Amino acid sequence: MNIYVGNISRESSENEVKQVFEEYGEVTSCKLIKDKFTGVSKGFGFVEMPNKEQADNAIKNLDGKKIEGRAMSVAEAKPRTENRKTGGYNKYGNNNNMNKRRY
Repeated sequence: MNIYVGNISRESSENEVKQVFEEYGEVTSCKLIKDKFTGVSKGFGFVEMPNKEQADNAIKNLDGKKIEGRAMSVAEAKPRTENRKTGGYNKYGNNNNMNKRRY
């Protein structure tokens, strides 16, 4: 099962997060998401646990648990959708999020 882990301290390492989850069972991977330009952690990541019962137990017990002073947000990861609207600028140079007029 793929597990989303949010509100992680930017100083935490993948190994530290993995060790926390290993208390509840086997962990096959742990990936913290980092900014591609600075290499600094974005404060969230994903943990993969092959046993669903162990993963459910980890989610139940770790959601809200404080690690390095921050309460983690832990939940089953949702599949990524391909049709994400990201905003930004269109071909005319207008910001798609800012050009909506309200009368």
